[in-house]
Amino acid sequence: MEMNKLIHKHYIIYKPYGYLSQFQTNSAQQNKKKLLGDLEDFPSGIMAVGRLDEKSEGLLLLTTDGKMSDYVNSKKVEKEYYALVDGRISNEAVQQLRDGVDIGIHGKKYTTKPCKVIPLEKTPNLPERSRKIRDARHGPTTWLSIILREGKFRQVRKMTSAVGCPTLRLVRVRVGRIGLDGMQVGEVMKVDKFMI
Repeated sequence: MEMNKLIHKHYIIYKPYGYLSQFQTNSAQQNKKKLLGDLEDFPSGIMAVGRLDEKSEGLLLLTTDGKMSDYVNSKKVEKEYYALVDGRISNEAVQQLRDGVDIGIHGKKYTTKPCKVIPLEKTPNLPERSRKIRDARHGPTTWLSIILREGKFRQVRKMTSAVGCPTLRLVRVRVGRIGLDGMQVGEVMKVDKFMI
């Protein structure tokens, strides 16, 4: 019997817009940035499972378990995003996103893997964003559900730009079977384990 078996800690959070998906920074430029540790007093050894860029928001898992982090980041686990894009996206552009588009990753061309993309008929019920998004006077917009099994740097933003519809707001709403489920911006939930 293992007497000293490590008990891992797990959290589900709604990362706000304007926060970095990290706990500390060595960059002088980033010293004034908001970090995840500003939301809660997390235990040592905690890490974000995957990342959301500073301008993205939504579901972020935190854990002290590296194996769990590797599993969630693997291509086995779906990640769903709601993306508000500029313009009325065409059926052709939606199909291009589904089939895979060319984006740049670290200065090299990368073709995204096929994924699920569904234009949403209604505006999703999400909390207001802290920073205002331009309104309808500036032209039409479209909400998309984009479901990926990969997660390259700023991938969704690069994908929608590649088809001529830049992303105005990006919210991760699901990782595997874990969803936002009415969480509020900045909310932190401690859980015994992730039901992925």
